[in-house]
Amino acid sequence: MSSPLFPVILAGGKGERFWPLSRQDRPKQFLSLDGSSRSLLQSTADRLVKLAGGWNELWVITSSQLGLGVQQQLPEIPSQNILIEPQGRDTAAAVAWASLEIQKRYGDDAIIGFFPSDHWIADQAAFARTLDAATQLAASTEAIVTLGIKPSFPSTGYGYIEQGQQIGSFNELPAYHVNRFTEKPNRETAETFLATGRFSWNSGMFVFRAGVVLKELHTHAPEIIEPLEKLGVEVYPQLPKKSIDYALMEKTSLVYVLPAEFGWDDLGDWNAIERLLKKADTPNVELATHVGLDTQGAILYSTSPDDVIVTIGLEDVVIVRDRNVTLIVNKERTQEIKQVLKTLQSDPRFTELL
Repeated sequence: MSSPLFPVILAGGKGERFWPLSRQDRPKQFLSLDGSSRSLLQSTADRLVKLAGGWNELWVITSSQLGLGVQQQLPEIPSQNILIEPQGRDTAAAVAWASLEIQKRYGDDAIIGFFPSDHWIADQAAFARTLDAATQLAASTEAIVTLGIKPSFPSTGYGYIEQGQQIGSFNELPAYHVNRFTEKPNRETAETFLATGRFSWNSGMFVFRAGVVLKELHTHAPEIIEPLEKLGVEVYPQLPKKSIDYALMEKTSLVYVLPAEFGWDDLGDWNAIERLLKKADTPNVELATHVGLDTQGAILYSTSPDDVIVTIGLEDVVIVRDRNVTLIVNKERTQEIKQVLKTLQSDPRFTELL
């Protein structure tokens, strides 16, 4: 890494679309979804600690409900580097607070990177090269650098970044000024974006100097940064609940994008398991003991080796068995799991299922 990088892992999410495997005391980032021994959070930390100076330079921001679990999963990180939000206020508040804490300790020129805790990265070497390029850009320019993912299909589930003028090249990766961010588009718009060759998926990963982002937050989100500076974390529950994209990225003129190719998935719902693990010569993805007849395109997952899932004549379904819950859902409707959870949350009989 050309300059020191202080990675911050955003680990406060719930991962509700992976219910029933993901629950309040065991969110998605605490799970291993690919059958490995390391959770998504641990894999993210393993990846980032190699790019920082060591565990002392790695930070995590999480919720009060998950703080103990983070410490248990990542005992190598100093406790003072684990920031526990009194109440979740979305990513703008998280970025502001973590940036302030790192700036206090290391100064305005400290280079900070923010990374979701639940992403999958295929090519670790390419990821490292991209982060080094982002660090170079952030060190040399007043820049808020976002990592764009070159789209492989017209996804309607990701936000998009339109690249403008190229401003240089870092580690042989071209860097562009950002023209605009677009929230999840419809299919026709996504296809148009791909056809232009000027759009990247918004990965939610970004890099900047502490002083640069704090200055831009003062300009575009004073309602978040000023109370934090004056009153500290005690004011956190009163902060507005805004994403960093909405509060800052869509407003600042200092945002740049590095279109990257390192094999990426945000593991947004159960269909991501198929993208990661599906083999061409097998009809289903099976992370369970499965006996099937005329079943294809299924994703099957069980946490107990004693469970046996038997299917007949099924197609394009997700079946998940965990403890006292069995979920069966069409693959095209996995986004609606959150709606079912709202129903369960409203009925005290189902509290233990959440």
